[in-house]
Amino acid sequence: MKLTPNFYRDRVCLNVLAGSKSNASDVYAAAEGHVLVGVLSKNYPDVPAAVADMREYAKLIDNALSVGLGAGDPNQSAMVSQISAEVQPQHVNQVFTGVGASRALLGQNETVVNGLVSPTGTPGMVKISTGPLSSQAPDGIVPVDTAIALLKDMGCSSIKYFPMGGLKHIDEYKAVAEACARNDFWLEPTGGIDLENYSEILKIALDAGVKKVIPHIYSSIIDKASGNTRPEDVRTLLEMTKKLVG
Repeated sequence: MKLTPNFYRDRVCLNVLAGSKSNASDVYAAAEGHVLVGVLSKNYPDVPAAVADMREYAKLIDNALSVGLGAGDPNQSAMVSQISAEVQPQHVNQVFTGVGASRALLGQNETVVNGLVSPTGTPGMVKISTGPLSSQAPDGIVPVDTAIALLKDMGCSSIKYFPMGGLKHIDEYKAVAEACARNDFWLEPTGGIDLENYSEILKIALDAGVKKVIPHIYSSIIDKASGNTRPEDVRTLLEMTKKLVG
């Protein structure tokens, strides 16, 4: 696999969706390479179709490819693992229970694999039952430090904290950020992030001491008519990021 020049060097890397290959190139340029570009597995009928198309995306953006589930859909977990094994992307989105399969099928430790955990209403506690079967069962709620240890056991790189609802779960988010810093783990805040709350959400993670933050900014910067992420908004996010990280 090929890592983009900025990825491991930067403390913050944006994660945005691409509505097309030309849009992927545009947002990659707008972010000056400080971005992972998401392509959703849910948009494809099968694994071979996804692999063929995502390889074309990867060529256009120095493999700054993030293979997505599609709104955290647990039913996409196996497909994401199968795609990632073939494409060898830079970033993989997974539900909590899908992390081990993705890491094993990737066959290497360089690709970032996140694990989805969700808010519970109680700071310091997270829901880990985000898989295909577990999401249909009574909530599995554990201390965030335990969740991080379990994720590390499975070869995970970072917590994907979703759905955040922007600042709705701010106290819980602060506790997650502090736990990530405490356990030397990366953090990917996701859900309801926009140009208005982005700086505050990012600052919380940075102030907590999280080593690497990968904020996902999706629907709020997508043009509804075209389905493409607006490059000008990506440029704005980059400028906001530079002000916070120097």
